Amino acid sequence: MGTGLTIGYAAMLEQFHPTEVLELAAYAEERGFSGVMAADHFQPWVPAQGQSAFVWNVLAALGERTRGDLGPGVTAPTFRWHPAMVAQASATLAAMYPGRHWLGLGSGEALNEHVVAGYWPEAPERIHRMFEAIDLIKKLFAASIAGKDVKHSGQFFTLESTRLWTMPDVAPEILVATAGPVTAKRAGRAADGLITVGAPLEKISGLFAKFDDGAREAGKDPATMPKVLQLHLSWAETDEQALANAMHEWPNGGMKFPKADIRSPFDFEQMAKLVRPEDFEGRMVISADPDEHRAYIQKFVDLGFDRIYLHNVGRNQREWIDTFARDVLPRLSR
Repeated sequence: MGTGLTIGYAAMLEQFHPTEVLELAAYAEERGFSGVMAADHFQPWVPAQGQSAFVWNVLAALGERTRGDLGPGVTAPTFRWHPAMVAQASATLAAMYPGRHWLGLGSGEALNEHVVAGYWPEAPERIHRMFEAIDLIKKLFAASIAGKDVKHSGQFFTLESTRLWTMPDVAPEILVATAGPVTAKRAGRAADGLITVGAPLEKISGLFAKFDDGAREAGKDPATMPKVLQLHLSWAETDEQALANAMHEWPNGGMKFPKADIRSPFDFEQMAKLVRPEDFEGRMVISADPDEHRAYIQKFVDLGFDRIYLHNVGRNQREWIDTFARDVLPRLSR
């Protein structure tokens, strides 16, 4: 996936029909965006978003329609999915599109995971489950590339003797989604890279430091490990429209509390009634001025992110893609 900076398109399966996602992602690439990420959701955040397509089908189709990298950023290999199934989905995508696919993993949100009606544990257990799943997936990738069977018997997961029969020549990079320092350090030890969402710069600096510490402990060079950012923003032709889009389409961006325990889009909809315009401050740029967005994105580039996926929360995707392709992307510098 080369060095240097890539600015990709964050495809929102929660907001758009998958056919439209394919068209928008292909359009974004034509205009200079590189790569697509999409999250593994079972439900949208709020009913107004209106969709929730199956990420692996969409990524496979995106592979045919685009040339950049492909990441499910993020899927939880722990509740709806046994880690072996996530490994198989990822290995198949990587075999179909060599060198393009990376696997973004997170500890899960009740919104998506409770649908299979299992017990929903506290955050520390969710994180332990995720790291055990990563261990299992890495073992499965390594054994399969070597043409061997592997088994696993852990605290949370069991794998009978098996291998993945369809594998790429090189296993996909595993990137861990984290917003917390303890998880970031473990991610540095266990994973190939870090993925996070827009947050105050000093908080992200702290995450990087912990991630780098963990990587060094495991004998890896953090400078060679990808750091990926997903950035939500609201651009429209007027500030008023940009704010209206944020309030209606992405009120979850203004919710200043952990969201992992909330189970229903209808519960989020009730909470959205409490979101005020000022709640987005410091969390998301809402502006008609492309230069304001450019300056904000540049701060994350300067911090050391090498791949940034942009999500404009409005439905005005093509106008936004055109504007950013013309006024923002060319002016970002590494």
